Amino acid sequence: MAERTAPSALAARLTGRTTTGERRLSGTLTEVTLDDGRKLLVKLGDGPGAARAEAAGLRWLAEADAVGVPTVHGHDGNRLVIDLVNQGAASAGAAARLGAELAALHGAGAPAFGAPPPGGPTEAYIGRAPMRNVPGGDWPAWYAEHRVLPYLRRAVDDRTIRPAEATLIEEVCARLPDLAGPAEPPARLHGDLWNGNVLWGADGRARLIDPAAHGGHRETDLAMLALFGCPHLGHVLDGYQRAAPLADGWQDRVGLHQLFPLLVHTVLFGRGYAEQALAVARAALGP
Repeated sequence: MAERTAPSALAARLTGRTTTGERRLSGTLTEVTLDDGRKLLVKLGDGPGAARAEAAGLRWLAEADAVGVPTVHGHDGNRLVIDLVNQGAASAGAAARLGAELAALHGAGAPAFGAPPPGGPTEAYIGRAPMRNVPGGDWPAWYAEHRVLPYLRRAVDDRTIRPAEATLIEEVCARLPDLAGPAEPPARLHGDLWNGNVLWGADGRARLIDPAAHGGHRETDLAMLALFGCPHLGHVLDGYQRAAPLADGWQDRVGLHQLFPLLVHTVLFGRGYAEQALAVARAALGP
């Protein structure tokens, strides 16, 4: 099996270079050094098809020529080989640049809401949770059916959210056409843009890793950055707004876009995130 091949041997085969060493970083990550001094990362995927999905997502983001992402050298089985990012400190300037780059990425577009990257599977992942990329033409209906409700049903089945509580989130889904704001074309999303997936490069440019890339609403990426905190978030948003202003009322819609990742985290990590999802739903429905 491919997973039994040493990480250095896999990196050598996919790059055509000799390797000079490898260092285990975690149970799923290995750093490999090439003979020219470059360092690569060999990553074991979270589930079947995860490496393929991540490779396709990174390449799709790179094709937009907008945001920084690690170069993909290939994948084999459930292992992915990419460049290792030389990390530095976050700065206001790098954050503003990231905002402008995200605006350009989103503007590169997607064929439809839910469209997977070229070569990417329908059955993809967001973190360790399965995520289906099923295309749709109307964002409110697609978001409810393919992003919010599948995780709500799983949370109810797991008894993490009570059936009586689920009706609150179902009401948000029913009212999405009125709550979603002006219609937007499908944007090319990173799809899992929490702070841990933003690496601040030593060269002053951010790199995005671990995408759950798909066609979606551009406010979703920004809402996820806000949900889990991001250094210099105000500068990210300023840079974005200067490049591609968001529609009026976007601040009031942040919670709608956070509902999806909060329900994913409810399924993965339990009741604490369920409480946050329910609070977001109450706020979206208003008094």
